[in-house]
Amino acid sequence: MANSAVKRENLTAENKNVLVEAKRARTNDENEGKDDIVSDTENILSGFKTSSVLNDSAREKIAFIHGKIDDQDAVVILEKTPFREETLTELLSGSTLKLEMRNDIYSSYRLQAPPHLNEIKTTVVFPATEKHIKRHQRQESFLVEETAEDYQSITLPYIQTQSFSLQWVYNILEKKAEADRIVFDDPDPHVGFVLLPDLKWDQKQLDNLYLIAIARQRGIQSLRDLTSEHLPLLQNLFQKGKEAILQRYNLPASQLRVYLHYQPSYYHLHVHFTRLGYEAPGCGVERAHLLSDVVQNLQTDPEFYKTRTLYFPLRADDGLLGKFREAGKIK
Repeated sequence: MANSAVKRENLTAENKNVLVEAKRARTNDENEGKDDIVSDTENILSGFKTSSVLNDSAREKIAFIHGKIDDQDAVVILEKTPFREETLTELLSGSTLKLEMRNDIYSSYRLQAPPHLNEIKTTVVFPATEKHIKRHQRQESFLVEETAEDYQSITLPYIQTQSFSLQWVYNILEKKAEADRIVFDDPDPHVGFVLLPDLKWDQKQLDNLYLIAIARQRGIQSLRDLTSEHLPLLQNLFQKGKEAILQRYNLPASQLRVYLHYQPSYYHLHVHFTRLGYEAPGCGVERAHLLSDVVQNLQTDPEFYKTRTLYFPLRADDGLLGKFREAGKIK
């Protein structure tokens, strides 16, 4: 069963059935770290003026739109929510059908669903910076080969010169924000973590389950920082994260994909828990590292990720890709 493809000409932001939630800004602007959640009675998009479609995907039923709100840049992400089994009977019986074609036993229709069954998950980045806009533009990607020496001479200096604020992460860990969304909390300062739904998951069905476990221990920026000293943390997060998901969602570990990204989207240790059958963004082999493999690698070699050559994709406009090009590592 597939949804209708999102067409560019129909990408209007004035949709009374949108679900609006403010996207966490992850740059160093004055709004960094603030969780500006819009109430369901407020329509922040009523004055949205579309400038361009940055990217869209008919397969994933998602569109990224650049525009203005009160003369300030904004990015709106429209995503068709998956079908839910418990609403199928109402969807089929309560919708209006318009015949498009009939041939023998086959017929094609346009189905107009009731508004409450036709929601569009909408994420708003406002005010948006140039980084936010570029991040969602359709661009070519390049696979980077990073040796241990490259990490020390190229990647790490680049990370250190960037202002990646993590205040929004600390707000979650300190329960100053999103406390009501926490699924599990281990308060131990060394091996503890907070488990909560990722913003990409609307929590209405398990088919696209997506949770994030954020480590309480600070100073671990990425996979490169992990050594055998961190095994207790990784094993605790792995085991208790799976147990919490089983208890809350009745989903066994055999149906979970548990992994880390390299490069990560933000430089504080966090682990992704997604349903195995869901092709979550970034779950491909060029970026995702299964947590079970990470644990085994560190058990075999305590310095595994400090010495190994790692591969990861970067978009054409990524500043780090520019540094690798300057060093003659990318053609």
